[in-house]
This record gives sequence, structure tokens and C-alpha cells, in this order.
Amino acid sequence: MKIKELLHYTYIFPVLAVGYYFSGLMGTGVVFDVVAGLLLTGSVLSAVHHAEVVAHKVGEPFGTIILALCITIIEVALIISLMVAGGEQAITLARDTVFAAVMLILNGILGICILVGGVKYYEQFFARTSATTYLVSIVSILVLTLVLPNFTSSVNGPFYNQAQLIFVSIACLVIYGIFLMVQTIRHRNYFIVPEEHPEEHYIPSFNKTLISFIFLVICLAIVVMMAKGLSTTIENMVQSMGAPKSLVGVIIAAVVLLPEGLAAIRAARGNQIQSSLNLALGSALASIGLTIPAVSVVCIMYDIPLVLGLDKKDIILLSLSVFIVMLSLSRGKTNILYGTVLLVNLAAYIFTVIVP
Repeated sequence: MKIKELLHYTYIFPVLAVGYYFSGLMGTGVVFDVVAGLLLTGSVLSAVHHAEVVAHKVGEPFGTIILALCITIIEVALIISLMVAGGEQAITLARDTVFAAVMLILNGILGICILVGGVKYYEQFFARTSATTYLVSIVSILVLTLVLPNFTSSVNGPFYNQAQLIFVSIACLVIYGIFLMVQTIRHRNYFIVPEEHPEEHYIPSFNKTLISFIFLVICLAIVVMMAKGLSTTIENMVQSMGAPKSLVGVIIAAVVLLPEGLAAIRAARGNQIQSSLNLALGSALASIGLTIPAVSVVCIMYDIPLVLGLDKKDIILLSLSVFIVMLSLSRGKTNILYGTVLLVNLAAYIFTVIVP
């Protein structure tokens, strides 16, 4: 790569953000937190750029899988570090974060993608088999992890005992593992829509792809670390507004999901709704399919009780969201109504977090 290319903002922002994070200036004043917020935003935009470079090189569906897995792994690390530091005060952290991520992805990212694509192209077409494959896996894992704990009788409350937790974790990994095999090997054609002009796509060199992948990991890591560093500021802001503390988890989840959200929206604007679906639904599946087993291992090792079951209100909102997504993706084409309804569901979720 040329030195001029390395001076692009997508390389400068992550380096500045890393230096600023380790300088210790975050959290020392409003001005410093604003600067941190600007660097965080620049790192998010940089992550989107590098993710697209990697995606162009490896092709679909591998490009979207890489971004989804990177974000999920870093999300898991963030949850585990907060849980270990918080002890029993953080027993609902994994559930709340996973639930917030799923609701933001299904209603927010997917809703905006469908709406943006519908406004620009009226209808966008995708492989219906891909949506069915995603949703079968997502619904199964959602019920096993966030709903079933409320109805087991071995332990009082929305908990699993250790044997149940191990079984559900293995079940999640089996479903996700088989899904990856289906997506990448056995039925890869489900997740790819043939393009009219494939020769128009620029394929980056191996060296540029490798550098972009390294910077993608750096960007995602610094986004999560800065989100964690700003969590106290965000919490104080939420408390000053008189809103519940659970809103903090929603805000942090939104920041962590920004890179893949922006990448999915850009794909929808470019009439690549299949890539948007691969990003959104793939991230939702990875978020629950990998996070719960990883957190379960930590909770068993450190003997931390883990609340997984949602309350009745959240179960209703989750059921509504999944049902609407299933209906919206059942015909293999989208329009603005589907996106609007999903965004209304998102607004209802956020509103009931603030006004429970």
C-alpha cells in the first residue's frame, strides 16, 4: 500500500482512538468525553470501510460472517469483563445485552435497511430460503435461552441449573455450527443473489485486504473499549434524565452494533438487500448463539448466578418482533411498509424501556 492511502481517515481515526483511550483522558471531563465520542464515531465509520474491503475480497457470504463474528466475539468479551467485575450485581447483564442486541438488529437494523431500500427501489428481492434458514435457527435459540428458563421447575426464578445451562449452551453451539456449515458449504447458494454486473466490483489485493482485516479488528476492539469507558458517563446522563438504568445497556448495545448496522444500510442503499439480511440476521444469530455459551462457562467457573428468562412484557415484544420479521421476509421481496412496522416495534421497545 502507498503511504498516501495510509493517511486516509479510516486508518487515522483508529490509531488516534487507541492512543486517546490509553492516555487516560476519558472520563475526566465533558470536553474529553465529547472528543472520545467523536473518535468513537470515526472508528465506527472506519470499521464499516474495512469490513467492506474484506467482504469484496472473500465474497459472500463469508464477508458478512467475518464482520458478524468479529463483533460478537468482542461483545462477548465486553459482557464477560463487566460480569466478572460486577459480580452478583451483573447477573442480568448478559440477558439484557443479548435481548437489546436482538431487538435492535431485528427491528432497527433490518427495519432501516428495508425502509431505505423500499424508498429508493420500491421493491428489493432476496433469497427466501436464506431468511427461512436464519429464522429457524434464531427462533429456536431465542426460546431456549430467553423464554424457557421461566418455565423450568428445578430452580425458582428465571434461572437454569448447571446441568440445564450446559445442555442449552451445547444446543446453541450445535445449531450455530450446523448453520455455518449450511451457509458456507452445503447450501451456500441460499445466501447469494446473482448480480447483474459482477465485473464492476473492485477486488482489493491480498495485502490491502490483510491490512483492512487487522484495522477492522482494531476498530471493533476500540469501539467496545471506548463504549465501556464511556458507560459511566452514559449512566450518569441516563440517571439525570430520570430514565431506568436498563437504558444504559440499550445505548451501549447500539454503539457496539453501529459498524454492522451502517454496513447493512449501505448495502441496502446499493440494492444489495441480501447482504443486508446476511449481516443483520447473521449478527442476531451469532449474538445469541455464541454469547450465551461463553457467558455460561464464565458463570459456572466463577459461580455467578445467571438470569436468562425475560419478563412477560419483554417476551411479548420479542414475540411480536420475530413474528413481524417472519411475515416481512416470507415472500422474498420487501417494501416500505415492512420497514416502517419494524421501526415502530423498535420505538415501542425503547419507549417501554424508558417508561416501563
